[in-house]
Amino acid sequence: MARLLLVRHGSTSLDNATRFWGKTDVALSHVGIRQAEKLRDRLATQKINAAYSSRLKRARATAEIITAGVTDITPLAELDEINFGWIEGLTFEEIQKLHPDLAREMANWGFRQKFPGGESLDELDNRLQGFLKRLSKHKPEETVLIVAHGGTLRALICDLLGIGLEHWRQMQFDFASLSIVETYPQGTILSLLNDVSHLR
Repeated sequence: MARLLLVRHGSTSLDNATRFWGKTDVALSHVGIRQAEKLRDRLATQKINAAYSSRLKRARATAEIITAGVTDITPLAELDEINFGWIEGLTFEEIQKLHPDLAREMANWGFRQKFPGGESLDELDNRLQGFLKRLSKHKPEETVLIVAHGGTLRALICDLLGIGLEHWRQMQFDFASLSIVETYPQGTILSLLNDVSHLR
């Protein structure tokens, strides 16, 4: 494979970072645009050979700002965020009030459980398998930019490191964060996780 630059999209116009935004196609906020610009400046010396993003505009716009028209971006359904179904746009506190039984279940959420009206984590991971095959065709010396979402990036890192999806909750991806994964025939190294030093 290659050197992978994993980026979560910037802040959105419907923000509250604690809300469950999945398939909802929200745009970047002014803050999110500025965050993406700072990340572009940080990566300015990197030669990006290929760029992929989720189809959702918050990820696509972040990728477009970072690449600044130099590298073509391939939007892919595999990289879309998990579909949260009925709880799209709600905070956990709102879920506790509106759907108390679901809130209790979410405390020990299994990766095969579906969000009502949405997807399971297992289904999200199944989507990612096609993308992993695509990545495997890149040369080791290439640098690949991937702009997606918190849920997608968590599952992707679990897959790349060969660890189970039960570790999905043990990683955090802040808005406009940078993580780096180095892939080799002998194995994969996570060399940077959730770095936001460029935003300070």
